[in-house]
Amino acid sequence: MTDTAQNDKRIAKNTLLLYFRMLLIMAVNLYTVRVVLKTLGAVDYGLYNVVGGIVMMFGFLSGTMASASQRFFAFELGRKNYVRLKQTFSMTMTIYLMIGAIILLLAETIGLYFLNTQMTIPPERMEAAKWVYQFSILSFMMTMFTVPYNASIIAHERMNVYAYVSIIEAVLKLLIVYLLVAFLFDKLKLYAILTFSVTTLVTFIYRTYCNRKFEECRFSFYWEKTLFREIVSYSGWNLFGALASVFNNQGVGIVLNLFFGPLVNAAQAIAYQVNNAINQFVQNFMTAVRPQIIKYYAANEKKQMLKLVFQSSKFSFLLLFILTMPILLETNFILEVWLKNSPQYVVLFTRLIIVSALIDSLSYPLMTVVQATGKVKKYQSSVGGMMLLNLPLSYLFLKLGYPAQTVFYLAILNSITCLFLRLILLRKMIDFPIMNYIQQTIIPLLLIAVFSYAIPYLLVTEMNKGFIRFFVVGLVGLISTGLFIYIMGLSKDEKQYINSFIKKIKHKYLL
Repeated sequence: MTDTAQNDKRIAKNTLLLYFRMLLIMAVNLYTVRVVLKTLGAVDYGLYNVVGGIVMMFGFLSGTMASASQRFFAFELGRKNYVRLKQTFSMTMTIYLMIGAIILLLAETIGLYFLNTQMTIPPERMEAAKWVYQFSILSFMMTMFTVPYNASIIAHERMNVYAYVSIIEAVLKLLIVYLLVAFLFDKLKLYAILTFSVTTLVTFIYRTYCNRKFEECRFSFYWEKTLFREIVSYSGWNLFGALASVFNNQGVGIVLNLFFGPLVNAAQAIAYQVNNAINQFVQNFMTAVRPQIIKYYAANEKKQMLKLVFQSSKFSFLLLFILTMPILLETNFILEVWLKNSPQYVVLFTRLIIVSALIDSLSYPLMTVVQATGKVKKYQSSVGGMMLLNLPLSYLFLKLGYPAQTVFYLAILNSITCLFLRLILLRKMIDFPIMNYIQQTIIPLLLIAVFSYAIPYLLVTEMNKGFIRFFVVGLVGLISTGLFIYIMGLSKDEKQYINSFIKKIKHKYLL
């Protein structure tokens, strides 16, 4: 078996393992959101998400280092330089200790001031909000120091670890729901405490595994000025992208809180829960693909890297589209069954966030190529700067009296702009073939989306709402999408592979 075939097989295996993890987490999350929303109430649920969001805004430093860790670890593994890999891990952990101190200082000063003076919080719930804030800081600090260990798991492509730990995490989250209902203690405070406890245990498991399985993860103090500058320089320019991501999520939530209060935050939080659940399919796929893209670049195998980028962009979009089509068409019905009584704006927010996620799914492989090159200065100053515009524009439009959903329309426009900006920058960095990408990826995907959506949309307009319509729409949507993917979305080689696979199935089971 060739190296390429082995890599493809590894990607497929790791993707399946991550899907098992995702399905388990998704099922638990969707159930717990319903119970937690009912137990806390819409106001407290909105408060938990927006107050925790203040802490997450300081996570841009940690997020930047997470990206750097994955890139440098996978790069050294691609070059098979294990001594340098150990040095890089130890240096990364040292940098994390420094970042942790900075985040703690910012959170307990600027963040606490913002919570006490700027947030729209009912006076009687301010004490509980402070509990949420402090335990969110503790949870964040706990997970932050785990990032290098998780980066090692991803770089080594040991995705089965996530599946095993997820079983434990799912059981613990179900236990949280039971304890939340059973105890008479303030529900919002109790939820913050229990969530921190689960985070602590899961963090301990990941770190213990890595210490035992990967020699480079046995931390010993190491300092090298050149390596420090290389990691910090790479991370520093990634700061723009991390800031933009935070502002597009937690930042927008805070802006919505300033203008509309915690009830709208509850609607936003539920919409993001739906999006996070379905987006895990793409993230799991990219988690399996990302190390291979970086390793191809490190080994100077550009042709194989570009082929994988084209394929992963296409499959990322299609995986998300297949999942989201019935949700986009039946949002009202799904939310009624799931939550019974959902807050205002949830349906519209959910649909708009999903559209934005579909556009962003095309960009994930492109971002990975940039990470692989290490040439992030111009990229992050351009794309990060464009993304950062979303927050002030959202504030401006809401200040002018526009409705809450405006922030999500702006996010969609921003996602489209950033996609094409990434392509232009990659052409300058690695001579990326933009026209080939548009012709082989973007145009076929647009055609598939339009034609696949048309038939089930007509069914929604003609049938009465209910489980029968939901089942029919989902089935017809799946069939029509599969048909148009085969006709318009697959290359000649991909069609031959599928035809060969179908023939094998027929021969084995039907003949």
